[in-house]
Amino acid sequence: MRLTHFGHACVRIQDGDRVLVIDPGTFSDAEAALSGATAVLISHEHPDHVDVEALRAARASNPALTVHTHAALATELGEGAAAVASGETFTAAGFTVKAVGGMHAEVIDGLPGCPNLGFIVDGLYHPGDSLFVPTDEIDTLLVPAAGPWLKIGEAITFVRDVRPARAFPIHDIQLSQIGLEYFDAWLEEETDYARIPVGDSVDLQPAVTNPSPGGEGGCPGPRLAVG
Repeated sequence: MRLTHFGHACVRIQDGDRVLVIDPGTFSDAEAALSGATAVLISHEHPDHVDVEALRAARASNPALTVHTHAALATELGEGAAAVASGETFTAAGFTVKAVGGMHAEVIDGLPGCPNLGFIVDGLYHPGDSLFVPTDEIDTLLVPAAGPWLKIGEAITFVRDVRPARAFPIHDIQLSQIGLEYFDAWLEEETDYARIPVGDSVDLQPAVTNPSPGGEGGCPGPRLAVG
């Protein structure tokens, strides 16, 4: 199973002719991600997670393209969009998918207060804009790196609670190069972790064990030169 990162929160999962895209938003190369896709998962309606114009164009060129998202957004997107609910297991592009979670992480005062579904695809977990911890065993975690609803300690706790065999960062458009390096250095202490450059892919093999949190000991935190 091949995982390709198209920027920010958008990834594509491919296994032979099965092509599934998650969260093709305006901060990613949504057009490239959607090319050849047979199904799309959308966590919620924020533009950085769904580029409506790119999605409309993809569906025009491929009327068989299916979209799966929460009920309110499915209604808004119209024909070809299927509503799924948290806890529901379904098939998309030939992959077994489970929807989990239910709400967007809070920024402040209960906002934004919109629905958000995370998706588990054959052991890979994309949480959208949330830190919901599923009860399922997770091989590969796509861990959010930045957002108005997130700080680095919460991302670390999320990884520790999910206990994946491996993790890759997403949702990182707000970070500078230094910010990316700091986030990576912290997360490398927690699990088998690597950053997938935008446009690059990794081939996922079945995981063997989930490492214990906290790395191998020593002084935690980023090993970076600070002036």
